Amino acid sequence: MTTPGPDCREVFQRLDDYVDRELTPEEACTVLRHLEHCAQCAEEFEVETDVLEMLKEKLRHIAAPPGLMERIAQRLDKEGG
Repeated sequence: MTTPGPDCREVFQRLDDYVDRELTPEEACTVLRHLEHCAQCAEEFEVETDVLEMLKEKLRHIAAPPGLMERIAQRLDKEGG
């Protein structure tokens, strides 16, 4: 008899970290295996990735204020050395 994988509650709590690729390879593999066999968690994962993609798309259309990149570079130079 094999040991069951994490329950849905545990996977649900780790989905954000899974989506953000912040899990160890072993943890990610465990979550992926669960998603392959659990339709409810797989659906939640799909919703989260869809929301993330929509946010990324919206952010691509926001223009940074003029000179922002230069100010960031100057600040980094000043604080870095």
